[in-house]
Amino acid sequence: MNKVIYADNAATTQIDPRVLEAMTPYLTEYYGNPSSIYSIGRDAKRAIETAREQVAKAFGAKVQEIYFTAGGSESDNWAIKGSMDLLKAKGKTHIITTNFEHHAVMDTCKFMEKHGFEVTYLPVDEEGYVTVKQVEDAIKENTGLVTIMYANNEIGTIQPIAEIGQLCRDKGILFHTDAVQAVGNVEIDVVKQHIDMLSMSGHKIYAPKGVGVLYVRNGVRLSNLVHGGGQERGRRAGTENVASIVGLGKAIELITEDIPGRIEKVSKLRDYLFEQASKIERSRINGGRKNRLCGNFNMSFEAVEGEALLLMLDLNGICGSSGSACTSGSLDPSHVLLAIGLPHEIAHGSLRLSINEHTTQEDVEKIAEVLPKVVGRLREMSPVWNKLD
Repeated sequence: MNKVIYADNAATTQIDPRVLEAMTPYLTEYYGNPSSIYSIGRDAKRAIETAREQVAKAFGAKVQEIYFTAGGSESDNWAIKGSMDLLKAKGKTHIITTNFEHHAVMDTCKFMEKHGFEVTYLPVDEEGYVTVKQVEDAIKENTGLVTIMYANNEIGTIQPIAEIGQLCRDKGILFHTDAVQAVGNVEIDVVKQHIDMLSMSGHKIYAPKGVGVLYVRNGVRLSNLVHGGGQERGRRAGTENVASIVGLGKAIELITEDIPGRIEKVSKLRDYLFEQASKIERSRINGGRKNRLCGNFNMSFEAVEGEALLLMLDLNGICGSSGSACTSGSLDPSHVLLAIGLPHEIAHGSLRLSINEHTTQEDVEKIAEVLPKVVGRLREMSPVWNKLD
């Protein structure tokens, strides 16, 4: 069987063997309910608290500021709904975000609009960046929350989080960031970057699916999103997913060991791909090259359908994506690519590859060899290609 080159790590990662090893005892031996008083329950509780310490250390946070959730989408929902639910009593009913957030934020903001809140969607520029000045100009007397993603899930652009955080702190406005794609790819310090709430997901950093974190700075009040129990210090009901929480703790410890080294290695591979793929006629890089996630490759190829491109790459043993994994079943073009000004027909022909430290030079050379052939073959079949000037 030919080797499969997996280049869709922004969608999900495989579980690291060391993470699985850390998890296994809590699936087989220490399976007790963490709320129980007998020994295997206490053992499970201690394991959760160890994981909480590991996450807190990775972010420069306090242990009591870390809450375990079912993933990034739940964390985003809780941060936005929970904070604004309490702030509305103070007349704070305005939210600021961008027009290319992950749908976990976008759809939650749309939900808030239906329930009487006002939302400003800041446009990003053609490279996929928002400025501090844009945020400042959008602030009103009733602004309660700014929620801007740390790094975009499709085009990898990294926003000026520390500067936006400082602005919000100076103005007395809560600042939340969806850092699902950023964790492990950039250095994060919630204190230095003035972050009030931060969302992350385990399955992007070699931990299992179905577990995430919401960091909530001490003093920030949220209403509960999930009711029914006293878990997570009474703020998030539900028996804890112990093994997955243990896995997330181990994973974040591993992935934050040498972030600069990871960036240096993966960026070289990513840049090689950009260099080679840019030789393809009528192609373009989506998103800016500076302040970009080290493993993010996103390009569009005219007269090519993204779905057909993915299928042909798959036949050649290469796994990629053509937009957000959460909406890959949609026929509509990526809202992120539309937000940076791409016309529909070009946005439809996008390819996102997300590589990591396990990607080899041989892998990227294979991709660089196959991609032009696949694009060429699809253009041969395209009724549009020969009509282009």
